[in-house]
Amino acid sequence: MATAERRAASSASVRPDTPATPQRFAGKVALVTGASDRGIGGAIALRLSQEGAGVALLSRSPPTRLLKRLEKLDHGAVHTAGDVTRAGDVQRAIDDCMGEFGKIDIVVNNAGVEIARALDRFTDDQWRQVLEVNLSGAIAVTRAALPHLAEPGGVIVNIASALALGGCPGFSIYSASKAALVGFTQSLAWELAPRRQRVVAVAPGLVHTPMIHKHLASLTPEVERQIEASHPLGMGMPDDVAAAVAFLASEEARWITGVTLPVGWAQHYPLPTEQFLT
Repeated sequence: MATAERRAASSASVRPDTPATPQRFAGKVALVTGASDRGIGGAIALRLSQEGAGVALLSRSPPTRLLKRLEKLDHGAVHTAGDVTRAGDVQRAIDDCMGEFGKIDIVVNNAGVEIARALDRFTDDQWRQVLEVNLSGAIAVTRAALPHLAEPGGVIVNIASALALGGCPGFSIYSASKAALVGFTQSLAWELAPRRQRVVAVAPGLVHTPMIHKHLASLTPEVERQIEASHPLGMGMPDDVAAAVAFLASEEARWITGVTLPVGWAQHYPLPTEQFLT
């Protein structure tokens, strides 16, 4: 599929060739952070709801179109406006979820930011922001949710990145934040195993999202084609990630914990990143 066509398709997060499994999450409740109308978090929330889950969202602004789609599915949806780096906002999201549904079965730590540039061009505020949102935010949400997480059977899914598993110039801070999230996943999986709760991560490659399109907008069509070609199957869609999350959060994956699942090419991609090093 051409890049322009994939971008257009990304506004509809679910594709017909990755069908949802009916009612796999009937009676379950998922808390998803960083859910937007066109990003990965929104696709995850929609996928889980399509399969029967009630969904609680935490994001800085209401994803209006997503909420309308969730309401039509009629499995329950609640949104909390807030930031994962603010303890009060995180606790409000937990309280809203518990008030609406009375429990939490699945936590998806998806909220994230990406700032791409050479290390010596970061300001202190910029690199701290990346770490605070991508790592500290996930830890804060997990800690707040744990007292309410289903035991046994609760699942935490952390959205890492291919850049946690292989580096790329210009992404040193982002890579560090996501690699730390992988380590967090592995150790917490051991801590929660006695409770029969699972912790897993997904490491997506390049996915058509507004965050990625912001970077691509400054590139020539030729460089954009090179980036697309750097993934053997081309760039992914938000629903590709959502399908992986749905599997890992489901009972089908009940014997899987502590793992990071690459989605797309997740070891190394030779991106032409000179523009991030100037």
